[in-house]
Parts: sequence; structure tokens; C-alpha cells
Amino acid sequence: MMTDKKSENINEQTMINREAWYGNLKYLIVGVLFGIIFVKAEVISWFRIQEMFRLQSFHMYGVIGSAVVVGMLSVLIIKKFKIKTISGDPITFPPKKFNKGQIYGGLIFGFGWAITGACPGPLFAQIGTGVWVISITLLSAIAGTWVYGYFRDKLPH
Repeated sequence: MMTDKKSENINEQTMINREAWYGNLKYLIVGVLFGIIFVKAEVISWFRIQEMFRLQSFHMYGVIGSAVVVGMLSVLIIKKFKIKTISGDPITFPPKKFNKGQIYGGLIFGFGWAITGACPGPLFAQIGTGVWVISITLLSAIAGTWVYGYFRDKLPH
């Protein structure tokens, strides 16, 4: 009896993992909606990003600050009420270890963001609005990720 229940759960999980391709449409829809929100909020605007780095406008700081507050509240609620994933697994937050490489990486990321007017999140939304030159930034981000992965074990900790 116990074995049947266990194999039933495994078969059910296998069915979930082998979801048809159109099961991923929900992610496409959420991504498109997220992109529309980025466009309407002017978060992908090169001009708005330049304003932020020149300290000329509060707009982007307000958007980023709001996201940080929502993230903090979400983590607090998840921890307080022990919320689980859709599949019933507990959500855990492993402790983060500080590393001086985070400072260097943050500076490189910030400089790249300031120079290109794009960070990884809005890249696709910018391309979707017809700013095709951002494709170079996307390819550069992919190349940078590959280079980091290649040299990761050789970098100082």
C-alpha cells in the first residue's frame, strides 16, 4: 500500500516535470506583462538611468527603493508564516558570506549600467521596444557571464 502511494507521487511529479511546451506560456505572459510595466514606469529609459547616475532625479531611486522594501517585506512574511513553495517545499534563506569580490563585481556592474543605460532585467524590454543597439549589451552580458564562469575557480576568494 505504501509503495503504491510513493510510486503514485513519483509519477505525478514526473508528469509535472514533463509539462507540455505550452505550459511555459504562463512565464511568457508574466514576462511580457513585466516588460510592459518596465516600459510604462520608464525604468528601461536610458535617459532615466542617466538621470539617476547624475543624481538629477529621484525617479529610479524611488523605483529601486520600492522594490527593496517589497522584497524585505516579502522575506519577512515568508519567514514569519513559514510559507512554502507551490510544490510544498519549505523556502529557506541560507546565510550569505561576504566576499571582497562582491565590491569589485558591484562596481563593474554599476559602471556597465551607467555606460550602457541598461541592466540585465530591462535588456529584453528595451530590445522589445525596438532599441536594437541594446543587443550588443545583451551579447556583452552573455560573454561576461561566460568569462566569469570560465575563470571563477581561478579568482581570489
